[in-house]
Amino acid sequence: MTIRDTAVAVVREAIDSVLPERAVREALAAEPIQDGGVVALVAVGKAAWRMASAAYGLLGSRISRGCVITKDGHSMGSIGPLEIFEAAHPVLEQRNLDATRRALSMIQGLTEKDTVLFLVSGGGSALFELPAEGVSLTDLADMTSQLLACGADIVEINTLRKRVSSVKGGRFALACAPALVRAVTLSDVLGDRLDSIASGPAHPDASTCQDAAAIVKKYNLRLAPSIMEKLSAETPKKLDNVTTQITGSVPVLCQVAQNLLAGKGFGVTLLTTTLDCEAAGAGAFFAALARESARSRKDRSRPVAFIAGGETVVRLKGKGKGGRCQEMALSAALGMRGLEGVAFAAAGSDGTDGPTDAAGGAVDGGTVEKIRAKGLDPHAMLDDNDAYHALSAADALVITGPTGTNVNDLALLLVE
Repeated sequence: MTIRDTAVAVVREAIDSVLPERAVREALAAEPIQDGGVVALVAVGKAAWRMASAAYGLLGSRISRGCVITKDGHSMGSIGPLEIFEAAHPVLEQRNLDATRRALSMIQGLTEKDTVLFLVSGGGSALFELPAEGVSLTDLADMTSQLLACGADIVEINTLRKRVSSVKGGRFALACAPALVRAVTLSDVLGDRLDSIASGPAHPDASTCQDAAAIVKKYNLRLAPSIMEKLSAETPKKLDNVTTQITGSVPVLCQVAQNLLAGKGFGVTLLTTTLDCEAAGAGAFFAALARESARSRKDRSRPVAFIAGGETVVRLKGKGKGGRCQEMALSAALGMRGLEGVAFAAAGSDGTDGPTDAAGGAVDGGTVEKIRAKGLDPHAMLDDNDAYHALSAADALVITGPTGTNVNDLALLLVE
């Protein structure tokens, strides 16, 4: 097994450890659903199907109705009486809105004796959406596209999404009242901010209208008048019918990777669980760390590893295909060119990095030459945001398929 193989194996094992079934079982065992009354289930996000399946496996017929809204390709069949919807991500389509309307119909007429089991995972912001009155799907999709293209981070994106939605920013919990909302959450937001995970459908919103206005100004966004009007309306700041448990997050993902590598004899340094910068810059940093570590290897008695978790962003400059983890890997490969005994891997825990079928990329000191051997220019491809095709040419993509979870990204640098 090469050092690159080791990096890929650790990434895969770490992701396996944070799959949602275990998280849901542990959450419901720690705090069981209250006896009596109706239990309606609403699950949203990339991990929604697997979270719902685990919950139904535990509660069975106690769940009388509900629905699951997940990303295309992420559902795996029927679950009892639950209605399953696949929807578009990250840009909204009409079917997203139709599925959300159906979810809202499931929680109508509930009383204070009833419970809405609300299972939330990454991707929920796009998948669970019904625009506020007067906001069109076209205007909302245009806002989302602008935010994704300008490099806005997930907190900034969600700050705007919450204000133009009838379910985000605590409004779903208001719709469920007087029923209790029991939220079980897989966090894909740095710092595990509950008002940002899936744009906080069941949590009071900490952001303000002033925050929203600052984001519009920062990125020079050109938004429809209907959206600008909603950005000036404040979101709910208090909810009395919600309890929430966070059952999975990127710190857990990083800790598992750290334990696995320590067990393989590596000296491990956890750099951060809140990596938040441009992907290409993060890759260049890891490459610099690889060069420094390679130079000092004669002074060490064992291999070393560096771990980071979080979510980088891609500033779109070209017309290529890729995702943040792939762009990070290609950037690292350029800086590691010619180094021996080093490997870098980065992957999204959901298995789908950007609009691609790859989770990320895994590179070493020979990756650049493999790309060039196919007649391609890796520097030009990085500039064109075409990391997918560059890494594919070097057999350097990490393909896991949809994992059913989403707790941000994991990046590893290994040095023999």
